[in-house]
Amino acid sequence: MDTDDISPPPRKDSALAQLLAEDLDRLSLTELDARIAALKAELARTETKRDGAGKFRSAADSLFKKA
Repeated sequence: MDTDDISPPPRKDSALAQLLAEDLDRLSLTELDARIAALKAELARTETKRDGAGKFRSAADSLFKKA
């Protein structure tokens, strides 16, 4: 397994950890729908950034002939 695929759990003070710990019971259906839309948009943004980083890494690996 590639060690790049292993990531530590989010720090307790990170935005991700706070998001995962948030109590969803207090949210209305409208608020839950808005949250889902925002999370989907953030996921798309993150995937786009990851794809770009992967292409950059592949180009760098090719340049330096990394195996």
